Amino acid sequence: MAYEVANLLRQSEIAHAFIEGDFLDHVHPAPEGDPHRTQITARNLAAVWANYREVGQRRLVYCNTVAVLEADMITGAMGGPVTAVGALLTATDATATARLGARETGSELESHLERSARAAEFLDRKTPDWVHRVATDDRTVREVAEDVLARTTWTGA
Repeated sequence: MAYEVANLLRQSEIAHAFIEGDFLDHVHPAPEGDPHRTQITARNLAAVWANYREVGQRRLVYCNTVAVLEADMITGAMGGPVTAVGALLTATDATATARLGARETGSELESHLERSARAAEFLDRKTPDWVHRVATDDRTVREVAEDVLARTTWTGA
């Protein structure tokens, strides 16, 4: 969905940078003293964002499952005050099962379903009130992206 948000911004000629947060902590083993890889994520985000900021970017589309819980880390990595617009994408268990079943064709489907259910429950409990919950059931990726983008002031919508 975040790729689609970036695509919609690009189509509208709205300057932005897009960072996929999952790529910021792919290191094994986890750095000493950073078992959840939060510190390395913050360092990598700060480094990449500094490069984007240097070329004039002021808008960031940041995608990561737990990003809605890490506003302070993201703000710190961006080097100062930001206006954050968080979106937690939601789906029913049936929708999540169908989506994961279509994606995971190997022997890992059950573990993905269990992890997804635990993550959904955790995020439902821990996500702050300022974060928008965006239902994705029976909607296209574009419809969800348009909904998320409408919650920003970037398009004038």
